[in-house]
Amino acid sequence: MSFQASSAKIQYEPGSWQEAINDIYTGTVVGAAHSIYLVAKWWYVNLIRPILNVFGFYLPEDKIVQSKDGEKTLKVVAVGYGRTGTYSLTLALEELGIPTLHTQHMYEHPEILSMWTESIFLPSIEAKKTMMGKPDLQLLVSLGYQATADLPMALYFEQVMDEFPDCKFILTTRENSDVWFRSWDTLTKSITNPTHIGGFAFDSVRKIELYLRWLYSVVNKDESYLWKPFPLPDQHRETAIASYEEHNRRVRELVPKDKLLEYSVKEGWNPLCDFLEIDACPETPFPRTNSARSVQVQAISAQITPMMGALFIIFGLFAVVFKILTGMTVVAWANYKSRELVMVLRRVLLGEKVDWRRSSPKRSRKTA
Repeated sequence: MSFQASSAKIQYEPGSWQEAINDIYTGTVVGAAHSIYLVAKWWYVNLIRPILNVFGFYLPEDKIVQSKDGEKTLKVVAVGYGRTGTYSLTLALEELGIPTLHTQHMYEHPEILSMWTESIFLPSIEAKKTMMGKPDLQLLVSLGYQATADLPMALYFEQVMDEFPDCKFILTTRENSDVWFRSWDTLTKSITNPTHIGGFAFDSVRKIELYLRWLYSVVNKDESYLWKPFPLPDQHRETAIASYEEHNRRVRELVPKDKLLEYSVKEGWNPLCDFLEIDACPETPFPRTNSARSVQVQAISAQITPMMGALFIIFGLFAVVFKILTGMTVVAWANYKSRELVMVLRRVLLGEKVDWRRSSPKRSRKTA
């Protein structure tokens, strides 16, 4: 079980200080983990994997997940817009033994992310026109996934119905449209600029940036998001809410009632297990994660972590060069300078005579 999955089991009173502390802690760890994963993945793809391939060890670039029954099909698609509990639902489906791909982890799959980018996001941006295209859904199931959650997959439920007639759909919703928009607006303001900055260093983040441009043009029905420079404009409240409500209406209208569950994650396990015909329903708390506060902290942590790593490396190199040039460590030099400053102050303020020879630094010497 991942850190985020285990932390989602810890339940606190809504609005309590314990909940706030848990959100900050979880957001910090998850944001840092995203950054560390991206760096490690870059080393794996660009250095470790090519070297191993030279010696005959061929490792896959994309990971393949394992389901309990091994079926290569989509069983469940969560068709709610983002910020309706899609990640909590993802963790719940995973706990029920259904491998689920959430967009938050799409960057972990270069092949899937490239498919979306090359077939839909990039053509839309190049044409300066929002195009829906037709994603390769078979690619998802070939990598072992049996369910998906969040946008953009939620927008393609009609294609899913055509290709996977037995698939079931879960429409996650919030208390009302205003509550949804506040959460959606917080998310977009938290992740847009960090994604733009990260795109300069990592190709996968660059593709997520293209995805956000495309997604905002869809949700806000405004194609200018496809080409406007950063920072991108704020979300259009009225248009975004209309898009959210129209999507939900179309899902209710087009998906057969026996294949659709309209669901709030606050309802817990029972409606979900009944809908999926799962007898052994978990007795553990239903996962609750990715609050608006946690998402904001994730975005900050994801930016700070690589900067701290870079500063650590730079300072380490500086310390090595400093020792070679001066024969002193940075700490020893700082101690010497601080003693020298104290002596100067004593001489100026107290008129004391100072023996400068006693304060001179001891340089390291190589013995024969």
